[in-house]
Amino acid sequence: MRQVFSSVREVSSLPASTNDLIVLLIEPFTAAAGALNCAPHMILQLEVAVRILLVEDHPQLAESVAQALKGAGWTVDVLHDGVAADLALTSEEYALVILDIGLPRLDGFAVLARLRDRGQTLPVLMLTARGEVRDRVHGLNLGADDYLAKPFELAELEARVKALLRRSVLGGEQLQQCGDLVYDLGARRFSLKGEALSLTAREQAVLEAMIARLGRVMSKEQLAAQVFGLDEDASADAIEIYVHRLRKKLEGSAVRIVTFRGLGYLLEAVEA
Repeated sequence: MRQVFSSVREVSSLPASTNDLIVLLIEPFTAAAGALNCAPHMILQLEVAVRILLVEDHPQLAESVAQALKGAGWTVDVLHDGVAADLALTSEEYALVILDIGLPRLDGFAVLARLRDRGQTLPVLMLTARGEVRDRVHGLNLGADDYLAKPFELAELEARVKALLRRSVLGGEQLQQCGDLVYDLGARRFSLKGEALSLTAREQAVLEAMIARLGRVMSKEQLAAQVFGLDEDASADAIEIYVHRLRKKLEGSAVRIVTFRGLGYLLEAVEA
């Protein structure tokens, strides 16, 4: 049987026993091009927000890992089988994947191989209950960036995630700066004019996405993808509220958020 869906949210709700052919209809670049009245290949400045995909078939472990990562301030999408993960990775944009090996329907090695075959270079942290060196070597040869054997401490997982994100999102830099706004990736903390900047979790998620894409416009939809996970109702309109609050907190500084009508928002330094 052939089932057609328009979002990964619908696919992720399918039972693990589903063996139907799944067709996911998402054409973000074509849709964006129509709105901007230009060809898809001309959309060069619309960047994607940062999210983490966690793929783990053990519900309790997945929940505890997801809560720890969310508690650290990241947006996390959780899937429980390899087919749903493969579909998500072809249609959604993630900064990092935490991938279990022993998944139903499609194992972690196969998901990783397909990811790399598509030319996707996002970092992959593999979780495994298999302690054999040959399994680790196999995963690394397929393109895994790091390995973590079960059982593990959540603090170690968080530290490894930070290290991978630091290398991939900020090019290995610990600090990112725009005007007098500074972001410390290791501490996941913003400072403005040398003072700690107080932000809500949602505001922080929006500002993190923007500073990771300096010089590039991010649409409301892409920012919403950073703020809301697959299990939440993403609201592009809510982004306007968070941007408004951030502008208030950035007033009088050497950094601002610029609106490009019909395109989105850009974080930039203010010239003296």
